[in-house]
Amino acid sequence: MNYRSLNIAAIALLFTACGGGEESEAVVESAGATSDLVMPGETHFSNVRQLTFGGENAEAYWAFDGSKLIYQAIKPGTECDQIYILDPETAETHLVSNGEGRTTCSYFYPSGDQILYSSTHHHDAACPVNPDFSLGYVWPVYDTYDVFVSNVDGSDLRQLTDTDGYDAEATFSPMGDRIVFTSVRDGDLDLYSMAPDGSDVVRLTDRLGYDGGAFYSPDGSQIIWRAHYPEVGSEEANDYLTLLGDGLLRPGELDLWVMDADGSNKRQLTDLGGANFAPYWHPDGDRIVFSSNHEDPTSRDFNIYLINLDGTGLTRITTDEGFDGFPVFSPDGKTLVFGSNRNNGDTSDTNVFIADWIEG
Repeated sequence: MNYRSLNIAAIALLFTACGGGEESEAVVESAGATSDLVMPGETHFSNVRQLTFGGENAEAYWAFDGSKLIYQAIKPGTECDQIYILDPETAETHLVSNGEGRTTCSYFYPSGDQILYSSTHHHDAACPVNPDFSLGYVWPVYDTYDVFVSNVDGSDLRQLTDTDGYDAEATFSPMGDRIVFTSVRDGDLDLYSMAPDGSDVVRLTDRLGYDGGAFYSPDGSQIIWRAHYPEVGSEEANDYLTLLGDGLLRPGELDLWVMDADGSNKRQLTDLGGANFAPYWHPDGDRIVFSSNHEDPTSRDFNIYLINLDGTGLTRITTDEGFDGFPVFSPDGKTLVFGSNRNNGDTSDTNVFIADWIEG
């Protein structure tokens, strides 16, 4: 699921398919830090560096040893998302997906020698068709997405899911024993977990509405995710089901939820209004970083926030106008990587940035 497309004005981020094949020359950009990359009021940031330059780049996730990042991007001159691995020290990046179809939601295995991502390439090498925005602002829920695993260099690509409909947004437990993902296999967008080889699929959510973007806690005991639950039988619920039948989702309202890893003890974390998404755990397991537009009446300005797991201590982290999202702490908690429109020369480009984290 392309979460980035929440910010329509600042980033039109419905990614549409990268050309090229399995082999790609590495691209190296200057990754210098400049003082103007830290905005006034961003007291938790220092030494902000830009890691990608041009195109639409976001959803960067750390390897479990903190040595590299994996992310999805539409590079200049290409058509839709592919998956890349990035060296956070040198900004060297290289393609690891096969360059066909549309890809999304990449993640490392805890061992570091394999990667997860979802792709449509096995159905069609071309990009899938963009959604019809005459229905309003909607996300596509492509029924051709399945979850794949490959070696970290992109070789030995293997399919983990093969049910009809959308299977995507897969991430790994740090314990190495389970993968959580979103699927429409039972008629609604729910969370499921499975073994690393795709077996032993267990349904974790069953409430009408969208469940997605899930991540395990650092100790593997809990899951944070984003959700929206329309009232059963309401006009909003009927709209949700009609759109879902057409492979679409309207993402204007989202909140964060937490549950135990087995699906029990579900509780709502945010009730802020607007779209609250891209949650990720602080390594201490007691705090969540996320992106939200709840403070902007136009719903166009997304910033990064930190909140305690009990719902207290909401703190705004970024102040830049436009889009700041997909915040992900390094495993040691010393740096935060995020996607942003800052420093894009008034274009629609979104890039990956990294900041040293200052505890407050």
